[in-house]
Amino acid sequence: MQTPWGECAVADAHVHFFSRRFFESLGTQANKSAEGLADTLGWELPPPDPGDLARRWAEELAVEGIAKAALIASVPGDEASVTAAAAACPGRFLAYAMVNPLAEKAAALDGIHCLCFFPAMHGYSMHDSRVEPLLQYAAAHQRLVFVHCGVLTVGVRKKLGLPSRFDMRFSNPLDLHAIALRYPELNFVVPHFGAGHFREALMLMDLCPNVYLDTSSSNSWVRYEGLELTTVFRRALEVAGPSRLLFGTDSSFFPRGWNYQIFEQQTHALGELGVSGSDARSILGENLLRLSNSIAMG
Repeated sequence: MQTPWGECAVADAHVHFFSRRFFESLGTQANKSAEGLADTLGWELPPPDPGDLARRWAEELAVEGIAKAALIASVPGDEASVTAAAAACPGRFLAYAMVNPLAEKAAALDGIHCLCFFPAMHGYSMHDSRVEPLLQYAAAHQRLVFVHCGVLTVGVRKKLGLPSRFDMRFSNPLDLHAIALRYPELNFVVPHFGAGHFREALMLMDLCPNVYLDTSSSNSWVRYEGLELTTVFRRALEVAGPSRLLFGTDSSFFPRGWNYQIFEQQTHALGELGVSGSDARSILGENLLRLSNSIAMG
């Protein structure tokens, strides 16, 4: 992809895969069919076959020049959608799955590259004993671990008037400190720069070299701290350097597709800081590609 630093292998660390099952699950909560939900939102209804949706995403990313993307199954139990997506387009996608350690039914993790925890959404601490087997699985199988911290808002739920009874007691990045030290072989990803717990996220990164931040979304949390995105990048680079920042957009639905505006905002901020071409290439793609190469899929 062409960037202000020339041609660059851009990889997106944060794309939500809104499968047909996602629409059906959300539609049930809103008392709508999947078709009715799509009409209400003004979104395209995804095809029943997740492989077809994956090919749609692959075409979209090819047009934009994106080398690879992490696809996040955005409801628990939708692991099959992202593994099917990754299988449909070999080498194009990483399969991320939302897991809930409190669920009665264990997640089907074969083919999953990253386990995604949302403690505030599901109401548990990362130190809950029920989290441990999932961490052990990730360590034994060399998977990534993604943990959402900070403010958690789900825009589609707001649009539908659905409650979001999330518990921010479980959203502090420092909850990962002892865990990241206990599992030095695991790589942890905290999205959205910690989503309002920026200081804590920086402390965690400083103490734990196996913790990464993804840069995704509009990062509207900056208003809590009176920060600009340029300052956020500067402080993150000062603490952890360029090798542990993962570019992401938080793209999710069609017809919008890949959110180029987020890319523009972030590359503009990096340009204002005068980052070098090598550092920009690390953030925009090389770091995620390196992590993806470290994942064992045996």
